[in-house]
Amino acid sequence: MRGSERASLLLVGLHLHSLRVVFSTNTGFSMSIYDVTSRSIYLRWSKFSGASSYRVTATAVNTVGHSLLAHFSDGTLKSTLTSLIPNTVYAIQAEAIDKNGITLAETRTMQSTAPDVPVIDQAYSKLSSSITVEWRAVPGATGYLLAAQDGDSCIETVVTKSPGTVMGLEPATCYRITIRSVNAGGKSRPSPSRKTTTVLSAPILSASSPSCDSIAVSWKAVYMAVGFSVSLMRSDGLGKMLKQNTTNTSFIFSNLDPGTLYTIKAYAWNANGLPGDDFTYNQRTIPCAPGNVSIEDDEHGNLLVSWFRVNFGHYYVVFVKSDDGLEVYCNTSHTQCLFQSDCGFTYFVSVFAYNNAGQSPLGDVFNYTTAPCCPSNFRAVLVSSDTVEVSWAPVRGAEMYETKAASWRGTVLCNDTATACTLSALRCNTRYNVTVYSFSEARGSNTSCASKYVTTAPCSPEIKNISKEALSVISVHWQSNNEEATYIVTARGEAGLWHCTSSGNSCTLINLPCGSAFSVSVIARSPAGQSLPSYSVPLETAPCCPNDLTLTQVTQSVTNVTWSVGMGAHTYATTLESPKGQAKCHTLQNYCLLGCITCGTNYTVSLKAISETGLTSHCTYQGYSSSACCPSGVKLYRLGNNGIRVYWQASEETISYITDLRGSKGNFTCSPSSGLSYCDITEIPCGDVYTAVVSPATAKSLKFTFCPKKIYSVTCSGSSVGMVIYRGKSSAEHV
Repeated sequence: MRGSERASLLLVGLHLHSLRVVFSTNTGFSMSIYDVTSRSIYLRWSKFSGASSYRVTATAVNTVGHSLLAHFSDGTLKSTLTSLIPNTVYAIQAEAIDKNGITLAETRTMQSTAPDVPVIDQAYSKLSSSITVEWRAVPGATGYLLAAQDGDSCIETVVTKSPGTVMGLEPATCYRITIRSVNAGGKSRPSPSRKTTTVLSAPILSASSPSCDSIAVSWKAVYMAVGFSVSLMRSDGLGKMLKQNTTNTSFIFSNLDPGTLYTIKAYAWNANGLPGDDFTYNQRTIPCAPGNVSIEDDEHGNLLVSWFRVNFGHYYVVFVKSDDGLEVYCNTSHTQCLFQSDCGFTYFVSVFAYNNAGQSPLGDVFNYTTAPCCPSNFRAVLVSSDTVEVSWAPVRGAEMYETKAASWRGTVLCNDTATACTLSALRCNTRYNVTVYSFSEARGSNTSCASKYVTTAPCSPEIKNISKEALSVISVHWQSNNEEATYIVTARGEAGLWHCTSSGNSCTLINLPCGSAFSVSVIARSPAGQSLPSYSVPLETAPCCPNDLTLTQVTQSVTNVTWSVGMGAHTYATTLESPKGQAKCHTLQNYCLLGCITCGTNYTVSLKAISETGLTSHCTYQGYSSSACCPSGVKLYRLGNNGIRVYWQASEETISYITDLRGSKGNFTCSPSSGLSYCDITEIPCGDVYTAVVSPATAKSLKFTFCPKKIYSVTCSGSSVGMVIYRGKSSAEHV
């Protein structure tokens, strides 16, 4: 629905609302009207407390004797008043009544019914976008609402009188037409419908003059059309009209006057023979077009267009249109014109002859393509030491590009339709002259394109050898084959990265951690870029020395050595060495038992940490002294009534010893002065078995448990010590 139609309906709605005035006392009882037709009023009211029924009265204003009275139960709150008079104002009263018939509250309103339903006399279509409707006027109607419905689509319009036209319809479409009358009270029911079909749309013509005595007319098919009528006559009214009926969508009128303006009119008709909208088009035929047109360009970027003279041609106009839409022309009485041209353009050239009768028909349209433009400001990016990626912006007229890289060693070519090319297999550390040429099928290659120089990145170095200068110092040597290059050596491993830089052919890596594996590579860097890395060479540093080493004497001749793990170490070789001899072991573990240890001897302690590949670290530690030798000839003697003397033969006179007696009735210890070879224990219980051990004493008064243990029975003689009997040596499990 158009805006003007919506505005008209809104105005009617405002008028309807203005009549619905409600008169009521301030009781809370109200009534509203929600729809109106020609003979009906639809109303509802609010529920009122205490009411057992409701009474509605409608009385026609200015019409004698016409009123309606209706009663409703308390459960009914709306009603429809029917059999009313169209276009009549009614006074409507609603009353709330209690069970005794007493009116509790009342409310009033005024409402007009809509005009009577109009009747359509006829509906017809003269234009493909509209249908006109005629009807008899309805008393009291202030307007009429026309509706044209096609399926779910409905177009409405408001008019004031007959006839009325519904606009904005589709061509050759059947519509169901209805009409309603409208006044301030509302709108009537729809009239009985009429089916009406819009006429066909007009064929849209296009025309041309293929020769100076003919006009060709064509059009697109029209929906529901079974035929077309096309007529032609001179626009000045002279001559006779030519008319042609056809089922085709084109026709050529011939034997026309050259240089003459003609008016063409066409329409379509449907299966019933009814014509649709018509369409008018003007087309002119004279003079003949110039022939033998030639085009050439010169070295200054100009196009020279020339042609032969035409009979009756007074002057000529040459139109040159480029493929970007820009058009220029030349007006001359000569037979040639000069135009400025640009690279990469296709120019379309038309030459017309003119005389007093007008312009010649369009002759052959010539096209001429200039050489494609050269890529400018192309960019060369070094991808690697042997690869350069060249890119540029697309240029007019280019269908293909050729990229050429030339050096004293050879030339590399790349052809592609894309605006990028990757030049591979270049030589590293080489200067190339790079040019990008454009190419088109029409004109070939533009060989005047400028070039630029590109130097490839340095060549990859080759590591010759790696030498160990010190424990954590490594020298890397390579072959230098680049100009103005700086070399960066990288040692990469789990321990991290180490670098050194040199402009020569060697470099030293320092502070490398022990027990680590590295992969060593070298790259060359120059202003042209960075080389690919050299082949990696594995590097392993010597294993780390264990931080901690502990020696524990197990027996008089056996010592247990333990140490922490050394990073990178696979096996260990531990050595205890003294003038009296050497003890050595080679193991995968981080501990070792060393035998043949001489008691009371100072040893030098050393360890070798050996990697899987045989790299060795020599580790030295603080010296070690084995314990003093155990005494020999240990014996027990009775001493008085309750005492025992333990006697032994000392290995050295300066060694102090500790004596232990252990039995079920008590444990006893004594430490004699240095130089003595006996020790007395008094008040020892008799009647028990004792284990006697005499051990060298250390500076911290520690006792060694590996000295021999002897078992003695101490009998009782009365309450005193009796006999001391040797029972033999104790095994290890008795310790």
